Amino acid sequence: MSKLRVHNFAISLDGYGAGPRQTRENPLGVGGEELHGWFVVTRAFREMEGKTGGTTGPDNDLAKRAGERVGAWIMGRNMFGPVRGPWPDDTWRGWWGKNPPYHAPVFVLTRHARQQIKMEGGTVFHFVTGGIHEALQRAREAASDLDIQIGGGVSTVRQYLEARLIDELHVAIAPILLGSGEALFAGIDLPALGYACTEHVTTPAATHVVLARKA
Repeated sequence: MSKLRVHNFAISLDGYGAGPRQTRENPLGVGGEELHGWFVVTRAFREMEGKTGGTTGPDNDLAKRAGERVGAWIMGRNMFGPVRGPWPDDTWRGWWGKNPPYHAPVFVLTRHARQQIKMEGGTVFHFVTGGIHEALQRAREAASDLDIQIGGGVSTVRQYLEARLIDELHVAIAPILLGSGEALFAGIDLPALGYACTEHVTTPAATHVVLARKA
């Protein structure tokens, strides 16, 4: 069976995956962009942007696992965009322009129905109103024997963790403090849910931890 994975999910030293006061102009909240300083300089990230160059080494090795053998994606509505409540119109089509980096079906969790959006490069956004289990079922059907990756944000990852549905989670701990924001692990008893650390790599830019769920 395909796996449900999370990769390159950055958090601060004090555990926040996004900073406070998120806005359309500041989608990751105050200080949130700094969480991804380790990632945006890697060769893997630059290749995603259609560019050359970038750093190699352990940060890049872990970064490039994202998207490998992935046949579908799941994300929360906040990850898709800043619009709240019922969709006012069809103008908002994501943060990523005409050709998002997913190149596969993407299932967006939302309480408000919306028609699917076909983008360039094979990305199709589907809007799921039935919750995390419906989104996962539809993603598994779309992915076939490939894996499903959760793109974020914090709330979505937490819901799947608490339901013990994530098979593998790569967290990159950035050497910064945010003070407040959206905490990834607060109140979640990971050992009780069957999660354990299976990989640990430290670089000057981040501390990488891979958690896996016991069978």
